[in-house]
Amino acid sequence: MSRTAPTAALNRGSRASPKVSQNDFIYEEMLDAILEQRLAPGTKLSEDTLGEIFGVSRTVIRTVLQRLAHERIVRIQPNRGAFVSEPSPEEAREVLQARRLIEEGIIRGAVRNQSPEDIQELNQSVAAERLSLENGDHEAWVRLSGDFHMKLAEIAGNQTLSAFLRELVSRTSLIIVQYQKGAVSPCSCDEHSEIIEAIAARDENRAITLMNTHLQACEDQLNLCENDTKADLYSIFAKPTRKTGKSRGAK
Repeated sequence: MSRTAPTAALNRGSRASPKVSQNDFIYEEMLDAILEQRLAPGTKLSEDTLGEIFGVSRTVIRTVLQRLAHERIVRIQPNRGAFVSEPSPEEAREVLQARRLIEEGIIRGAVRNQSPEDIQELNQSVAAERLSLENGDHEAWVRLSGDFHMKLAEIAGNQTLSAFLRELVSRTSLIIVQYQKGAVSPCSCDEHSEIIEAIAARDENRAITLMNTHLQACEDQLNLCENDTKADLYSIFAKPTRKTGKSRGAK
């Protein structure tokens, strides 16, 4: 994490609520850092360093890391420690496929349960997304985009689906930072706005179609194919035999 231990301590004092446990607070801080891409995929998470930053024991940090590992946000390797997960291309496809299935159910619930206040809140969320893109704040956009989908789950009112989606959204954030090709398009905000319009009109089928199209567009912006073969040394060094007959050092 980028901040120093004293800064972290100040933030803990100003943000932590008596109702929030120490472990929950550290978990949220680390999850935010991953979602906002301040912790990149593959980053080693030293228990000693994190303990110093948060002013807690290694045991507390280890508990938080195990919780993140359970959600597949962190991977723990025996005798090596904990690392921010690096999703494979196949895992990326599976996560987005799972999101399509989960979010269809969420859309159905949101259409049935939505209120004018919910629609207003969703529109405010999209406005914040658009502003982050205009300001070039990609980290904020990733977090806000995930928040939009979590707001839909909250409106749907299904806690089980919401828990599944929370994990998938977190994993999607890792996937985006690892495989995103090019700049993020403002079209994603337009897609969110169209979904809101369909939900407000209680057009369940259209809202589902728009969500599936949106998630497919997200997948299309990922550079998954090239990463499947980037480590193939045989392909990298397989060059046609030269016909000049000259040695490599000949002039």
